[in-house]
Amino acid sequence: MSIQPYIDRPASRMRHFIRGFVDHPASVNESYLGHARFALWFSGMLMLAALAALVHALVPPLCTTTASRIVDRLHGVLDSRH
Repeated sequence: MSIQPYIDRPASRMRHFIRGFVDHPASVNESYLGHARFALWFSGMLMLAALAALVHALVPPLCTTTASRIVDRLHGVLDSRH
């Protein structure tokens, strides 16, 4: 049986979207707030890495390993979580 007729209904799409606020964090053993906190921290770290890469692009002697160290750290954090 296809679920397409249910997805095509606006109310059903909204329920599916809202359910994702609970289902996705639960799929990685987190609460909504815990997942949001981690995602915000992670995105902030990515922004710092991007900023370091930008500084390095403009002034090559600066931030020579900063972006790669941040990305390596984030990779380690993700590996340890799953």
